[in-house]
Amino acid sequence: MMGDVYGMRRRSVLLGGFAALGVASSRGARAAEWPDRTIRMIMPFAAGGGTDVTARLLMQKLSEKLGVSVVVENRTGAQGNIGAQAVARSAPDGYTWLYNTSFVVTSPALMNNLTYDWRKDLMPVVGIASVPLVLLAHPSLPANTPEEFRDLVRARGNDLTYGSAGIGNTTHLATARLLQELNATGTHIPYAGDSQAVTDLMKGVIDYYSGTVNTALSFIASGSVKAIAIGTEKRIDSLPNLPTVAETIMPGYTAESWQGVMAPAGTPEPVVRRMSEEIQKIMADPEIVARLAQTSTIPMVRDTATYRTYLESEAAKWQTVIRNAGIEPQ
Repeated sequence: MMGDVYGMRRRSVLLGGFAALGVASSRGARAAEWPDRTIRMIMPFAAGGGTDVTARLLMQKLSEKLGVSVVVENRTGAQGNIGAQAVARSAPDGYTWLYNTSFVVTSPALMNNLTYDWRKDLMPVVGIASVPLVLLAHPSLPANTPEEFRDLVRARGNDLTYGSAGIGNTTHLATARLLQELNATGTHIPYAGDSQAVTDLMKGVIDYYSGTVNTALSFIASGSVKAIAIGTEKRIDSLPNLPTVAETIMPGYTAESWQGVMAPAGTPEPVVRRMSEEIQKIMADPEIVARLAQTSTIPMVRDTATYRTYLESEAAKWQTVIRNAGIEPQ
């Protein structure tokens, strides 16, 4: 009788092992067959914006490489979190992805009642590119160099106003960090978006603003605003004579709107690896690099492991800025 019990247990273990192998084999087969149908790339911002335009250019190339349609689907709202939530709740089958920006790592410190946790519900796939932020000022502001700007904000502080595209937006946090590092203050005027803030800067309603360079180039060229410094490590081709903040008044400072791709947690590793590799190949294409350069978009390619580390470092950096700026979660 004891032999029968042991025999039953052994058969049960063997059957369980075969079942587990079957599941693993099935998952491996599905991953190997990927992709065999349309892929959705969730874009959490409005169609026609700079991030959307970049994503559509890259996804067109990705469609060609994968042999299936990669559709950019705009899911806007809550500073990008509506789209992120949709991806976090999607099946981890490799057919739904998130085109993310820094909102993913700043939102936990800015918003109450988020319905997803980016560390648990999403997984990094690949870092793609960044658009530098440029420190802009109204032409009447008595500062033309980074050094003059530093001295002015230290002297006049809250008498000067700076705009942003919204509380907690990259344009807000970049300026807040700059002022914190300079031991200076300023009066923040939040707007509902980038275009409205730039319009008021040109009118002289606000004194200075940290905006994306692709939005600012035409206004700089026309003299409607003046550029003080760029938030990149090195000078950029579209504004070669504009100094960086880092080379002048604050070593190590960068301010950029970066982009990448994330997936629902649990997406098969072979699928994540292939998506990452294909996008990295696209970003190495000279034609793509040249097209992106037209909008001052700079390749910032990071593989999955490096992108994960970068997200963590960005989360720590901006949470400190948010805390020091006294920004309360909404």
